[in-house]
Parts: sequence; structure tokens; C-alpha cells
Amino acid sequence: MPDFEFQRYVTIGQYLATGSPLHRLDPRTRLLSGACLLIAITAARHLQGLGLALGIALAALLIARVPLNYALRGLLAPLPFILFLAVLQMLIGPQAADAPALVSLGPLQVSAQDVLAGVIIIARFIALILLISLTSAIISTSEFVHGLETLLRPFTTLGLPTQDLVLMAQVTLRFLPLLALEAERIAKAQASRGAEWGTGKTSILQRVRQTLPLLVPLFLNSLQRAEALALAMEARGYHSGKGRTSMTELHFRAGDAVALLIAAGMSALILLL
Repeated sequence: MPDFEFQRYVTIGQYLATGSPLHRLDPRTRLLSGACLLIAITAARHLQGLGLALGIALAALLIARVPLNYALRGLLAPLPFILFLAVLQMLIGPQAADAPALVSLGPLQVSAQDVLAGVIIIARFIALILLISLTSAIISTSEFVHGLETLLRPFTTLGLPTQDLVLMAQVTLRFLPLLALEAERIAKAQASRGAEWGTGKTSILQRVRQTLPLLVPLFLNSLQRAEALALAMEARGYHSGKGRTSMTELHFRAGDAVALLIAAGMSALILLL
């Protein structure tokens, strides 16, 4: 049955209530710290900074008491896509005129700088996935909603529908595990009707060919689930805009300020290295 266990490889959107020091921080602190580190990892241009980002992500996973094997398992699903992007960058990326070629494939030449660019892409995506998995593991759905809504509240004066944006972000983040469960159900149904699913020894191309029949029913079921969610919210009287209040009060403490300063300092260090 391992061929049908899709959810075990989805770590983004999964909340783990471990009671760690990171879980006890203000939700706004966790969101702002994660956003600072994500921006720094995205903007980092050197391997040293990305290496520091990987170290920070692994250290934060240990502090949050998130099992490393659980976090690293989330890299298995997007790993072929990451490797494909790295190879594409090495083959057709911008090349320096004076860089000696390490490998020549006809008109395509791969230099040491191209290999470094591919390694940077791999390190960047790994750091991003680990950090996003960590952020979703330490923030529950209710904390995410209250924290993000409080942070975006000043933008309501500009006429922006912040509550709708928060709802969209929440549904998108928490919909990923449901998609994995739906894909498992569809794959098992197709296998019971004679579809060929490999035993772990199939090639990547064969696995891609097996996955393609999942896309259409998965897309249709996702639309049906979204429509049912919208009808359920409307039946329960949900509406955005003025007049909505919250019974949850957030408190920003000294520990939150220290954690936010540490995250900002680490982000600046990632950019400077």
C-alpha cells in the first residue's frame, strides 16, 4: 500500500501540537518571522546564505519538536521537479563567456558556475519547503486566521477585503492534505478497476503516466468540494466586511519581540552572506 499513501508526503498545511516554545509565541510573531525568513531565502543569491537558511530551518524544527524524518519526508514529492529545474538551469541558463566548460553536450556546455547555479536552486527550494512546513506545523488554523487578520486590519482603511484574503489563504493552505486524501481515494478506486500501479520499481516516466489519469477526477472533485464549502458557509450566515468581531485577544509580549528581532537578524544575515 505505500504506492497509495500520498498524504504521508504532504507536510505543508499539517499542524503539530507539540507544545514547544515556538508554539507559545504570539501568532503574529510566528507569521512575521516566517515571512521575513521566506523573503530572505527567496532573495538570497549565494550558497553561503542558503546554507545558513537550511541550518536555521533545521534548528527551528528541533526547537519546535517537529520530527526531522517527518519534515524531510515532505521533500520527496517535489524532489523530481526540483531536480528538473536544477538541470534546466545548468543546461540553458545564462553562461559566462570566459567560464571553462566541464561537460559539453553538443551546443550545450556546462561550467562550474552552471553547476553552482543548479545547487543554489536545489538549496533554495529545500529551505523554502522546510520553512513553510515548519510555519504550518506551529500555527493552527484558528491562530493563522486571527493573526493574519490582525496584521492586515490596517489595510481595511484602504478598502481592501482583508477578511476575504485571509479566508482564501486559510482554505488554500489547509486544502492540501484534503487533496492528498482525495488522490489516495481515486488511486485506490482506479487500481481496484484494473489500473496499473507500480510496486516501487517503476521509472519516473511510468509514474508520471500513472499520475495523469488522476488529474481530471481530482480537479472535478476539488471544484465540487469548493462549491460545497461555499454553500455551507452561506447557509451558516458567513459574511465579510464591517461588523465582524473576534472573541480571541492576542497579546504581544517581550518574548515575542525577542523572537522577532532574532528572525529579522537571521534574515539580514542570510542576505548579507
